Amino acid sequence: MTTRIAVCGAAGRMGKTIIETCSEMENINVTAAIEHSDSPCLGMDSGELAGIGTNEIKIVSEILDVLDDFDVIIDFTLPEATLSNLEQCVSGQKAMVIGTTGLNKEQKQTIQLAGESIGIVFAPNMSIGVNLCFKLAELAAEIIGEQSDIEIIEAHHRMKKDSPSGTAVRLGEIIADTLGRNLSECAVYGREGITGERDRKTIGFETIRAGDIVGDHTVMFGMQGERVEITHKATNRRNFASGALLAADWITEKKLGLFDMQDVLGLR
Repeated sequence: MTTRIAVCGAAGRMGKTIIETCSEMENINVTAAIEHSDSPCLGMDSGELAGIGTNEIKIVSEILDVLDDFDVIIDFTLPEATLSNLEQCVSGQKAMVIGTTGLNKEQKQTIQLAGESIGIVFAPNMSIGVNLCFKLAELAAEIIGEQSDIEIIEAHHRMKKDSPSGTAVRLGEIIADTLGRNLSECAVYGREGITGERDRKTIGFETIRAGDIVGDHTVMFGMQGERVEITHKATNRRNFASGALLAADWITEKKLGLFDMQDVLGLR
C-alpha cells in the first residue's frame, strides 16, 4: 500500500528536501504541496522547485483544497502555521507528522489534545541518529548523571529562528526527567561574568549560530578525571527528511494518539 504525503512549507529548505527524498522511495508518494498564501511559489510545480523534474503536483495555499489527495501531512513550518494546519487536519481526520520547533507550552498542549482525535508523530528532530542519541543520553544520565556536570552544546545555521534548538531542549528534558529534576528550574542558558562555582544540579546550554551549519549537538557529562560526550552532526537535511517519511508511513497504521520518533523506531 502506498502512503500519500502532503508537504507543508513545500518551497522551503526542508520541504524541498522531503520532496526530493520521497522521489527515491517506492511506497511513499508526495501527492500534495502547500505553502502560505503570500508565497511567490503558489501554482509552481513542486517537483521542479525541488530539483527533481516535474511531478505535476502544484503548490497550493489551502489544505482543504487537497484534503482528499493525501493520507498524512508533514509539517516543518512555524508554530502559528503548524497550529492552523493541525486544526484543519483534525477537522478532516488526517494524520500529521510535526517537526516544527519553537512551540510554547500551550501550543504543545494543543498538539497533545489533538492526539485524542488523529494520529500524530511530534518530535523536535526526526533524525534516526539523533533519536538514538536521546536514548544514549537517558542511559548516561541513569548511570553517571548524579556524578556529572552536564552541558548541552548545539550549533545551527545563521537563519535558525529559535534558540536553544528543539533538539537541545529535548535532550535537556530527557536528562532532567531521568534525574528527577525540572528543566525549567535547573537549566542555565549561557554564562557571563563572575558566575561562581558551578552547581552540579544545573544543566547548561550553549548555543552557536553561524554560516550554514545544518545541526550539531553534543551532550557532555563531565566528571573528575574523565568525561563522556554524546555527539551528533548532521551534514545535510536528508536525514531529517528520511526520518519524517518513515514516521509518516508508520503513523498511517495508527487511528489516533500522540507519538514521537522513539515510538517509531521502537526505542521506548
